[in-house]
Amino acid sequence: MTDPLAYSVVIPTIGRPCLADCLHALALAEGRPPEEIVVVDDRREPTGPLLLEAAGELRGRLRTLRTAGRGPAAARNSGWRSVRTPWTVFLDDDVQVLPDWSRRLAEDLGAAGAATGGVQGRLRVPLPEDRRPTDWERGTAGLEQAAWATADMAYRTAALVDVQGFDERFPRAFREDADLALRMQDAGWSLHRGGRQTRHPVRPADPWVSVRAQRGNADDALMTRLHGADWWARARAPRGRLPRHALVTSTAVTACGLALAGRRRAAGVLGALWALGTAEFALARIRPGPRTAREIATMAATSVVIPPLATRHWIDGLIRHRRATALRSPQ
Repeated sequence: MTDPLAYSVVIPTIGRPCLADCLHALALAEGRPPEEIVVVDDRREPTGPLLLEAAGELRGRLRTLRTAGRGPAAARNSGWRSVRTPWTVFLDDDVQVLPDWSRRLAEDLGAAGAATGGVQGRLRVPLPEDRRPTDWERGTAGLEQAAWATADMAYRTAALVDVQGFDERFPRAFREDADLALRMQDAGWSLHRGGRQTRHPVRPADPWVSVRAQRGNADDALMTRLHGADWWARARAPRGRLPRHALVTSTAVTACGLALAGRRRAAGVLGALWALGTAEFALARIRPGPRTAREIATMAATSVVIPPLATRHWIDGLIRHRRATALRSPQ
């Protein structure tokens, strides 16, 4: 008979050095080890071996799969579909479980009722103690409050089978976890937050990381199409500033149109409103930060670019997913 608390760990990776820290921490965790660790290599073109030796004594329980750049949703699907344990625990390659993680995981799984589809770990993001956190660091710290984040999420394997796993139309590590959680709950499974803790360091990032993150607005459009306009509340996701970004962007576009039409006074008024909206956005990001010259310059530059890019990606998502079948009937 299969032990009901047996679990496998699935870690998707694109070969980042932090994978070694993730595996090392897992090897040091006290308590029952995973039956196996499945590292899913999602690099399009691997340029070298993965740092698997860090798994230490768990190296014999580790195997790898390749998904060739299909994204984290596809990588996780390949991983969980290959395991045979009652539970599948997803970890991101940039987290580090704490020493008591395995023991606390056993407590979380042991307390799960028959209708429990998943149990989330508690993420802890270490921030600098000698200065205010940057915009990027504060964004990462938001993961501490995120619901059903697959950075550390244990799912009952039967529940994953029931809802057919992750939706691979989500190409990024964004919203694919919220989509799965909503489908789990719609199918009758309950999700809970457990007691185990996992450390999620802030990974290094360049000044334009917040600009690239705006691609996620296309995924928000898909979420709305699939789950309805109230998905934000049901997924416990912060609404964000997209409505304001759309307003600021439309103001800029209209101002340009009026200027081309020779209506300079009206264009000037709308141009001033655009500048005011952009300044408000920049200041909202600068005030809680370290206020260094570099951070201020980064916030000022990216605050100009983010609103139109966020709006464009949202519109692109609406167009791309216009034929996606809604999973819920309109209320």
